[in-house]
Amino acid sequence: MNTKFNINEIIRPNVAALKPYSSARDEFQGTADNMIFLDANENPFQNGVNRYPDPKQDKVKQLLSSIKGVSTSNILLGNGSDEVLDLIFRAFCEPNQDNVISLPPTYGMYEVLSHINNIKLIKVPLNQDFQPNVNAILKAINPNSKLLFICSPNNPTANSINSRKIEQLLNEFNGIVVIDEAYIDFSKQESWLKRLEAFPNLIVTQTLSKAYGMAGIRLGICYASEAIISILNKIKPPYNVNELTQQRAIARLLKINEVNNEVRDIIKERERLLSQLKNITFITKIYPTETNFVLVKTDNANKRYKALIEKGIVIRNRTTQPLCENTLRFTVGTAKENETLINTLKTL
Repeated sequence: MNTKFNINEIIRPNVAALKPYSSARDEFQGTADNMIFLDANENPFQNGVNRYPDPKQDKVKQLLSSIKGVSTSNILLGNGSDEVLDLIFRAFCEPNQDNVISLPPTYGMYEVLSHINNIKLIKVPLNQDFQPNVNAILKAINPNSKLLFICSPNNPTANSINSRKIEQLLNEFNGIVVIDEAYIDFSKQESWLKRLEAFPNLIVTQTLSKAYGMAGIRLGICYASEAIISILNKIKPPYNVNELTQQRAIARLLKINEVNNEVRDIIKERERLLSQLKNITFITKIYPTETNFVLVKTDNANKRYKALIEKGIVIRNRTTQPLCENTLRFTVGTAKENETLINTLKTL
C-alpha cells in the first residue's frame, strides 16, 4: 500500500471547495411508486423518455456491483470512458501547472485530453517488449505530476502490462495511477479491481464498448476509492448518462452469460486468426495479444492498408505510432469476416 498518498494534496482547491449542483432527482430520496412528479419542470406526457434519467444510475451500478464484486460506492459511470478520463483530469490537474504521464504507444485520448485541459503531458515510451521502463517513469515524476496512465491490456500493442511493474509504480508514485482495462475481458490477467482497497491512489476504468458489444450506447465505468468517487461525483454533469443508455445497459448486464459466450467466441476466433496470419508472407511479426485485436508487423504497412481498403476491408494502420513502424491492427471479427480477411491477405 502507498501510505504516502494523500488525496487532499492532489485535488484541485476549487474542486475541494465546490458545492455540487443538486438536481430535482437528487433531492427527492423516496420511492417513485404512485408519486406525482411536479418538481423538475418536465413534460408530463409519458413517452418513455419525458422524465430525467436517474442521476446516480443506481440500477446499472447494482448490476455491475454484483458482476464485478465491487461496492456501488466505488463506482462512477460516464458518457463513455472518455468522459470518465476527462473528469479525472478536471478533478486533479491544475491547468498550465500540473502534468500527467503516459506510456506510448498507447491510447491516444490521454494526450488529447491533456491538451484540452491545458495539462503538460510527459511521455515515457515503453521498451521494445512493450513494457514500462519503471526507473525512467520514476525519474520523470516531479511534484506537479498528478496522474499516470497505464493501459492494460494496451492499445495498440495488445499485450498486458507486467503486474509487478504496476505495483511498484502504485507504491512509489504519490499521484493517481489510472489503469485502463477496456480490454480486460479478453485477457488471462486478473483485473486490478480486486486491489482497490490496497491502493488508495488506484483508479480502474472499464467500458461496455468492447466485450459487452455496446459501443453505441457510450457507457464508461470508473472504479476507485469512495474518496475519489465522491470527488468525481461533485463535478460530473447531473444527468450525464441518459435514460436510453441506462435501459440498454441494464438489459445487457442481465444477460451476462450471453456476454461471456461472445467473449469466448471472440477469443476462439482470435486464436484461429493468429494461426492463419502465420501463413501470410509479407507479415514479418505477430505480436502476442490479450485483446480482441491483433497487431502485426508487415513489409509495408501503408501499401498493405491501401490494398485492403481497395478490397473492401477496413483495418487500422498504426505505423505512425512509436515503436510501431509498419504495423497493422486487425480487430477480431465474425468467423466469416475473419475468413474473408485471411483469404484477401493471401491474394495481396
